[in-house]
Amino acid sequence: MIKAVFFDIDDTLYDTSGFAKLARKAALNAMIDAGLPLSIDEAYPLLREIIKEKGSNYDRHLNVLTKRVFGEEEPLLIAIGMITYHNVKFALLRLFPETMSTLIHLKAQGYHLGVISNGLTIKQYEKLVRLGLHHFFHSVITSQEAGVEKPDSAIFELAMDKMGCKAEYSVMVGNSFNDDILGAIDSGMSAVFLTQKLKETESEIIEKRNLKLDIISNIGEIKDIM
Repeated sequence: MIKAVFFDIDDTLYDTSGFAKLARKAALNAMIDAGLPLSIDEAYPLLREIIKEKGSNYDRHLNVLTKRVFGEEEPLLIAIGMITYHNVKFALLRLFPETMSTLIHLKAQGYHLGVISNGLTIKQYEKLVRLGLHHFFHSVITSQEAGVEKPDSAIFELAMDKMGCKAEYSVMVGNSFNDDILGAIDSGMSAVFLTQKLKETESEIIEKRNLKLDIISNIGEIKDIM
């Protein structure tokens, strides 16, 4: 019997598709207007390259960008870019339509709810607070706190330890087949895969490993499962 339900955040509780690109381009355009000597067609690929090099959880991408362009960091341009990025990002922050009702349903049914997320702890809490979700969760475990990223079993085990729940009574809900679903299953947990369409490779792995998991296309379907 499931007692604890863990969620990923990005593209599981809310829609991140496309918003990061829009926010980054808005930041770059603001920097260009303030004196960055690049076109948007030059600046955006450069920023993408820096993000790929440093990782998406690195928080000084714009510092690196200005240093590569000018030979040194430009604090004013960095500040303009950061403020624009965050203003646009949070203006676009939207829950999936059934996220709130699903969490309310699960809480009413007595489930303990948690988050397991790759990323910096303060950034993940910031998302949950801005989305009005932080009060739903008994615990929030991040890769920064665990010292490893999903799908490493250590982050799932830490989350279960913090929740005081064993793997056989825990389920992970997420949109990443490798990080969320395989990571959870390999840690002994059940899993619910949120996806619009199974990839061929994912179907092959499910069949080859004879995996038992629920597959949903809308987070609201969890109410029918739990």
